[in-house]
Amino acid sequence: MKKEALNSTISTTHQSSKKPPPFCRFFSMLSPKNKNAMVSSPSHAVPSTISTGSKSGELERVFRYFDENGDGKISPAELQNCLRAAGEELSAEDAEAVVESTDSDGDGLLGLEDFLKLVDAEEEEEKGRNIRDAFRMYEMEGQGCITPNSLRRMLKRLGETRSIGECRAMIRRFDLNGDGVISFDEFKVMML
Repeated sequence: MKKEALNSTISTTHQSSKKPPPFCRFFSMLSPKNKNAMVSSPSHAVPSTISTGSKSGELERVFRYFDENGDGKISPAELQNCLRAAGEELSAEDAEAVVESTDSDGDGLLGLEDFLKLVDAEEEEEKGRNIRDAFRMYEMEGQGCITPNSLRRMLKRLGETRSIGECRAMIRRFDLNGDGVISFDEFKVMML
């Protein structure tokens, strides 16, 4: 299977599916790549021209924005306020549950490391959803696997015409257990 075609399917699926999780959207809003980004809060402003050149540097910038009072920690209320600014509603109870689930020192607040773990978990979850959605596009209705016929059908939809023999050969390259089809686990291995 062509990884490019599958990656194209994943990005198309992601764009057509419901909105991404709050942290992913918020991260992209604050990204230095977003030329119009100007992040300000009551206590500070972080212009988009600041670029640390790394993902963790960008996440530190997002963390500073969430940390409205500048104490180096994010409270459930700060989390709730910032997500609301991103167009995401989060109840006080849910904000407390999010903080509690990631709070490593038990103080009821998120430090930078806690925040980074939370964002990583959110990104992994999003990646898993995207892979699952792409797999569903390739699988034969309800069979739970990608067959040569279902692969051929999807490739044709993507503008790539392949014979059944060519599709069988593509599947063989990634068919770890030799059953002639691609299971979801085999698909994940191929995509990661």
